[in-house]
Amino acid sequence: MLRREFLAASAAAAGLSKGKKVPVGLELFSVRNELQKDDVGTVKAVAKMGYECVEFFSPYASWTPSKAKEMRALMDGLGIRCLSTHNSARSFDGENIERIFELNTILGSRMAIMASAGRVENLAGWKKVAETLNRASEKAAASKLRVGFHNHQTEFMPVEGTMPMEILAAETRKTVILQLDVGTCVHAGVDPVKWIEKNPGRFASIHCKDWSKDPALGYKALFGEGASPWKRIFTAAEKKGGVECYLIEQEGSRFSPFESAEKCLAAFRKLRS
Repeated sequence: MLRREFLAASAAAAGLSKGKKVPVGLELFSVRNELQKDDVGTVKAVAKMGYECVEFFSPYASWTPSKAKEMRALMDGLGIRCLSTHNSARSFDGENIERIFELNTILGSRMAIMASAGRVENLAGWKKVAETLNRASEKAAASKLRVGFHNHQTEFMPVEGTMPMEILAAETRKTVILQLDVGTCVHAGVDPVKWIEKNPGRFASIHCKDWSKDPALGYKALFGEGASPWKRIFTAAEKKGGVECYLIEQEGSRFSPFESAEKCLAAFRKLRS
């Protein structure tokens, strides 16, 4: 089973290396306050900017199926898609996971990502996180969904001599996505290109968040203003990583959230042209 999963993931990566266009979206945490006030207006504004997809984060989990259908209809009309969602660790518990899969299916999402594992104290704890992801991955297959894990800086910091991300990569099924948050990876001192190359076919989704060595900026640097080697990352992601979508994420900046999202998209397009 693991061999078949690895071959399938590698084939996906090889296909993308031939020049397949990878859509760019916005992780809606970037406009979280606007989304809370007016989710319909926010999605419309993001689509108008030219983003091709969005990633909803944990508040969507409280939606009813009817609300999800309304949002799907809105997105279909705007020509924008939801390819993935961010979810709390609790969403992967047995009693919650079916509801998450239902909402993702309605939205047209392909990937349900664990946004954070919460407090994990040792490597044994991280192995339990891997077990949770594996169980969820088995259940997700029936809904034609995949599950994944989104890293922060913490997962690249050694625990008992080993990075938690190394545990998650080694202990999870090859179909479990390792959603790479580039900024936190770079901040932790890990080369994102080498990380992608070490785990081929595992990076269906990548968060294009930057990080600057300038303490006045840090994560407030806009896309392209920080220390991330974006061109090398894109090459690795498309030749080795199996990337299916890029997601701009901006935690805050010197500009308003909508203006930040527009500037990041413009910088992304310029770099990709």
